[in-house]
Amino acid sequence: MALTEKKRRFVDALRSGLKGAKAAVKAGYSESGAAQAASRLMKDRDVQEALERHEIVNKAKAEAEQAGKKLDLPDLAKMFTDPMDFLRSMMNDIESDTKLRVEAAKTLMPYVHPKKGEVGKKDAAAEKAKEAAGSGRFKPYAPSAVTKH
Repeated sequence: MALTEKKRRFVDALRSGLKGAKAAVKAGYSESGAAQAASRLMKDRDVQEALERHEIVNKAKAEAEQAGKKLDLPDLAKMFTDPMDFLRSMMNDIESDTKLRVEAAKTLMPYVHPKKGEVGKKDAAAEKAKEAAGSGRFKPYAPSAVTKH
């Protein structure tokens, strides 16, 4: 299951520096059940993955700054003119939500790997002709090896 809106707000609150129950309240959970909600959310797999992705990106930024380089995560709309390149980048973006990455992969799949049955009539007829010529009674013989003495 992907991050819901409340889970996303909880992760954002944690990223901003709030802890446990305060992050849950900011995400929209009631104050009376915020501690329990925070405990439950911290164990949630999707929340953990979102926090891990954030840590990986922060680590990469810190390493780039130490090396004297600037790690800039550019705006995707300005960066891509080809929709397939955009989908590939979304699919490979570790900071994006897992559900979005899967949807990008599903959308890209038919363009990269067409189904076996998705060939034209002429291609299908040529393939059938090759199969018919290569089997059965009229199969051409393999060239024999001629040896000289």
